[in-house]
Amino acid sequence: MSYIADQVRSEDHDRYLCALFAPTAVREDLFALYAFNIEVAKVRESVTEQLIGRMKLQWWRDLVATIYEGRAVPKGNPVVEALAQIIPRYALDRAHFDILLETRERDVGDDAFADVADLESYADGTSARLTALALQILGAADEGSRVAGRHVGIAWSLTGLMRAVLFHARANRVPLPQDLLADADLTPHAVQERRNAARLATVIEQVAGTARAHLEKARAYRAAVDRRAMAALLPATLADAYLAGLERRKYDVFDPRHALQRPAVGRLIWNGLRGRY
Repeated sequence: MSYIADQVRSEDHDRYLCALFAPTAVREDLFALYAFNIEVAKVRESVTEQLIGRMKLQWWRDLVATIYEGRAVPKGNPVVEALAQIIPRYALDRAHFDILLETRERDVGDDAFADVADLESYADGTSARLTALALQILGAADEGSRVAGRHVGIAWSLTGLMRAVLFHARANRVPLPQDLLADADLTPHAVQERRNAARLATVIEQVAGTARAHLEKARAYRAAVDRRAMAALLPATLADAYLAGLERRKYDVFDPRHALQRPAVGRLIWNGLRGRY
């Protein structure tokens, strides 16, 4: 296993599992894309000052610009070197990288999500853009795959944010819509307190409902989706299982079983073999 594949397996195991359904010829390139996303996504937790976080994101912006301008990239970083290979190989759309990095600025700032639409916009700018790039690597350029991929990307991001609410809250970041928190009479600090589990659950349930709606929209395009898109769309299968787990636990993220839920590998294999997501 390559260094990059091992990084994705360790730090983004769900996408790693889905990427295994890609053709062998492009699988390593998918891992390179996902490894880039890992590096960008963990900028916030790797710094203690916003300025340093913004500088790190600017470094990635400069790197992407360097690649698109055809100039040499720094040597010695496997993720950087792999990214420099896959961008020209697949003529990846630079706009997706630019929007993804711009949206990631919110990770290092203090801006809260005003409402669900604001949260969806963040998911669209990050996860959905990554999915769009993955579809390009897979060769799925049809409209059905692009639209389905956008909705899967948004749903996957919302699902992950809801599952990781307490993790983010302990790092003083609450990825929940402020209007829903206000309706539940919750402050961002109160999210961390076990006694507020029931009120927090009402907020998580509403965002989970939005994630489900995006999954339904994605599946409305099943008949029009290129089969080559499956590895990028299969996170929908895992999202279903995670959302079902939240529902069984009544959206209580303090429930000890919450942290124990694992990806639905059996269902993933079944859907992957059938070409469904």
